Parts: sequence; structure tokens; C-alpha cells
Amino acid sequence: MLDFCDRVMTDTSGLELEALLADQMRYDAVLRNLEWMGEAATRVPVEVRARAPDVPWRQIIGTRNRLAQAYLTIEIDTVWLVITGHLPLLRPHLATLAAGSIGGRWFSPPSVSETPAPRAHAARGT
Repeated sequence: MLDFCDRVMTDTSGLELEALLADQMRYDAVLRNLEWMGEAATRVPVEVRARAPDVPWRQIIGTRNRLAQAYLTIEIDTVWLVITGHLPLLRPHLATLAAGSIGGRWFSPPSVSETPAPRAHAARGT
């Protein structure tokens, strides 16, 4: 989770929203990393989540669900608020969790085998 958060913050550092939107590859990478952060949150055991009440687990997972399922209806202003307002506040909590004894493996950078693989999307009928 920490790694995905850091990737988003690095990829958007010093950018205005318009610049992010103009760089399609960067925008896609940011959305994907936000999605993966939420996916990683779903895999954190309930008992670990309970010991970290300052982390907004439901909102992180909910953001992942909206990004994964909204397709073309993603509200960019909400995503921008997550990037610029919520992630800077969340990151210290993730770093503390990664450094501490509260399930550090769930919050430190993933190994290659732990990075979520892209999901295959079923074709939609017209």
C-alpha cells in the first residue's frame, strides 16, 4: 500500500490537474496505482485493520471499487482530492504501519510476485 501511495504522490508531484489530464500515460498509471492500493487494502487481515483505526479502510477500498467499475464515469475532481488532500494525510499512517509491528508486510513495497496482475475484462455486449 505504501509503495502504491508513493507512486501516486511521485507521479503527481508538482503537477496541476490539467497537466495530469494532458499526460494520458501518467493519468492511467495514477488511477491504476490508486486501484492497486485499494486492492491491497482488501487483503489486509481484519485484525490488522482493527489495530490501525486511523486508516480509512472502507474509503480506500471504496475508491478502488469505484475506479475499477466506473470506467468512463470517474469524477476527476474526486480523484484529484484523493491525490492532493487524502494521500498526504494517509501516507504517514502507512509508513508507521510498514515500520512497526502491526502487520508491516502488508504496508511495505510489494515484491514482484505480490504486485496485482492486470485483470482481464469480460467483453460487454452492445
